[in-house]
Amino acid sequence: MRRGHWLLLLTLLLVGGWLWLRAGKPPSYVNFPPKATGDWVAFGDSLTQGYGANEGGDYPAQLAKTLRVKIRNLGVPGHTTADGLARIDQAIQLQPRVVLLCLGGNDALRSIPSEETFANLGTLIDRFHQGGSFVVLLGVRSVGLTDKNAKRFEQLAKAKRVLLVPNILDGILFTPKLMSDEVHPNDQGYARIAEKLEAVLLPLLPKL
Repeated sequence: MRRGHWLLLLTLLLVGGWLWLRAGKPPSYVNFPPKATGDWVAFGDSLTQGYGANEGGDYPAQLAKTLRVKIRNLGVPGHTTADGLARIDQAIQLQPRVVLLCLGGNDALRSIPSEETFANLGTLIDRFHQGGSFVVLLGVRSVGLTDKNAKRFEQLAKAKRVLLVPNILDGILFTPKLMSDEVHPNDQGYARIAEKLEAVLLPLLPKL
């Protein structure tokens, strides 16, 4: 075999080995697997509480059924990221293994500066991490024609090493059959959110 062919073969083997190692490497998320041992917690505002849905139609309840885990719904309508910080101790006391964090929508509706919103989200994540929880960050789009929050959620998730589910209302918002009003989904809309979460969480479930 010519020298050039040997070099090509060696290069392919090295690249293939690197790709194999990379594919087999577990995600470098904080607290994966979780150090905490309590039930899962969904921590957020009305989108988490399930405003607009029938009983059991909220996304935490629907996700709990499909993943067969217990998820405590700690969604409070109207809450901002600052409100979340004010009540985080109650959630940490539950020692949740997994936290589904969905806040920021009301910040946008109230024109709270995005710097404040994402600083608060960062603090929330840090506090949950300190408690041993695996955090799943749910992205919420900004108000307006373009989503100014998308990049910030990506940057925050990367900096804090958490799993991000971007723009959870993508494909739901502005679709009448999936919405109960202009902001909140109905049972079908919340089912779509649960499906998005199931898709990313199911492969990680054995370690959660």
